[in-house]
Amino acid sequence: MGQYRRHSAEFKAKVALEAIKGQRTMNEIAGEYGVHPGQIAQWRRQVLDELPGLFSSKRSREARTEEELKASLYQQIGQLKVELDWLKKKAGVAD
Repeated sequence: MGQYRRHSAEFKAKVALEAIKGQRTMNEIAGEYGVHPGQIAQWRRQVLDELPGLFSSKRSREARTEEELKASLYQQIGQLKVELDWLKKKAGVAD
């Protein structure tokens, strides 16, 4: 049974960058860092998939964050309204 090791983000980035450079084979990199070549390929693929997002406009990232905040706030407002309506009903208060 194999034992899983946790690697830091910095370690993964270093190994993935080494693989992206292509100056050595996956097996050579795996031997140096003690990581399976398949794992290195996965980290390499993850970096390459995420790379275009690093250059997306700041405004689009801010807009996504703002939309997520709005959605969360609307959800909280809805929950509070349900709770308020329930309390009013329980207390016998009419609208």
